[in-house]
Amino acid sequence: MRFRCGTDIGLRREENQDAVRCEYFGHNVLAVVCDGMGGERAGKEASALAIEEFFQRFSADYKESLSDEDIRKLLISSISAANSVIYTRARFDFTNFGMGTTCVAAFVTKKTAFIANVGDSRAYLITDTGLVRITTDHNVASVLYEQGKITEEEMEVHPQKHMLVRAVGVEKTVLTDTFMLDYEDKISLLLCSDGLSGYCGDDEIYSVILNSDFDDVADELIKLALRKGGRDNVTVAVISD
Repeated sequence: MRFRCGTDIGLRREENQDAVRCEYFGHNVLAVVCDGMGGERAGKEASALAIEEFFQRFSADYKESLSDEDIRKLLISSISAANSVIYTRARFDFTNFGMGTTCVAAFVTKKTAFIANVGDSRAYLITDTGLVRITTDHNVASVLYEQGKITEEEMEVHPQKHMLVRAVGVEKTVLTDTFMLDYEDKISLLLCSDGLSGYCGDDEIYSVILNSDFDDVADELIKLALRKGGRDNVTVAVISD
């Protein structure tokens, strides 16, 4: 199992409020991407806190003997721990009011990929024919689409596409989506903030992955987002065996 990750401020923002971290747990890989939000510096602090707290909780409770269900629950509790820390920080410091972050995490073992997400940072399965989105965006546009009020095409350009309905640290508790993908021979995953997925089409992203050496793939995806205008911070993590 191998990974590559990277983050960039982009061309329009004054600071990078994204964060990413990838680590080995034995032969397994844990990757987390967060996209912070809030006032001045609050978003950057939120994403950094989320990454730190997530890894601290996961590391403290992870054991190789955990069942699949235990791992799924550990991902949820790790996000909940991050939620509590950020929520408390915001309540005790008015300058951080409204701080929060997205969070998408993948824990990949030799037979199963576990995905957890809150917000609109995404996880994709990279197949032989293209990208398959695993996660659902937790934003207003996606809710309207699920309710049948707008089409898929309208969802992609909706003015409330970036207005989150769920984020880490905004409420006292947070609801986390989880997914488990069993596989036999190999698996490849992409985690990214909306600085990539919000401005680059799936086909464009897939083409870059297909035509890049693995060692360069994170940098090449960031370059793609910059070529498309770099209107947001952009963060990626690619995991493959």
